[in-house]
Amino acid sequence: MAAPNLINSTAIYGKTAVLAATTSATAIVTNSAASGKVLKINALYVSNIDASVNYTITMDIFRSSTAYRIGNVISVPAAATLDVISKSIYLEEGDTLRLTASANSKLEAVCSYEDIS
Repeated sequence: MAAPNLINSTAIYGKTAVLAATTSATAIVTNSAASGKVLKINALYVSNIDASVNYTITMDIFRSSTAYRIGNVISVPAAATLDVISKSIYLEEGDTLRLTASANSKLEAVCSYEDIS
């Protein structure tokens, strides 16, 4: 089934996903294939919980076995939060929003999105 026409959508659910990023590409939000939905990503924040060391984050949309980077090896200063996505993007069916950190459990992410069907 194709993603819904946004004008004719019948349901919109506000959601928030959280993730402690690791050195492996890990999904924070996934729109499964044939879901009949589109996911509107409204915001993505990445916080460095270490008080003294900067770490990096890479964000990508994974589609058809290919990673398309939204941000590549972006530094998140110690004890700071990075506003990664401040303008909406959409995840189509089969898309996954993934994060990869330079160190395990030092960067925490919060993603606000809408599940539209």
